[in-house]
Amino acid sequence: MPINRQSLKQDGFTGFRQLADLEINRIPQKPGIFVVLQPEGFRPQFLARSTAGIFKKKDPTLKPEALTAEWVDGAEVLYVGKAGPGSKGNRGLRRQIQEFVDFGKGKPPGHWDGRLIWQLAAVGNLIIAWKMLPAEELSAAEAGYHAGFVEEYGRLPFANLVRARVKGS
Repeated sequence: MPINRQSLKQDGFTGFRQLADLEINRIPQKPGIFVVLQPEGFRPQFLARSTAGIFKKKDPTLKPEALTAEWVDGAEVLYVGKAGPGSKGNRGLRRQIQEFVDFGKGKPPGHWDGRLIWQLAAVGNLIIAWKMLPAEELSAAEAGYHAGFVEEYGRLPFANLVRARVKGS
């Protein structure tokens, strides 16, 4: 099955909010998977410098040719991520997505994932959607979405630089 807005809705994803209009308190605090999609008619334009925060003294900015090489023509999905419960059970989708958005606004991140998103122009038009899942299903679900995307496009989504895998496989 192709991975796009329609198939994600059929698979239980909700939200589908533009990043510029995201109301963080409307995102559930439960663990789950989230995706960043491009809106209809979106044309990638890359910023000279990333808006993302510095991570371990590393600048997240890539050269335009590196970004172009990662772009997946025809794909709606730009990034697939997961949000676990955390060691104290207080993380989940709301906190993970808030940290992801804050990273794009220049705050230092707790992780480096998805950083290519923040070198796109008109990032506020991108769409974010999520699906709540039990914590024990997260790794398999993320790996499954990555595998499905690779099957369809021959590579990972634009901002996923590392393929998720389930331990033992």
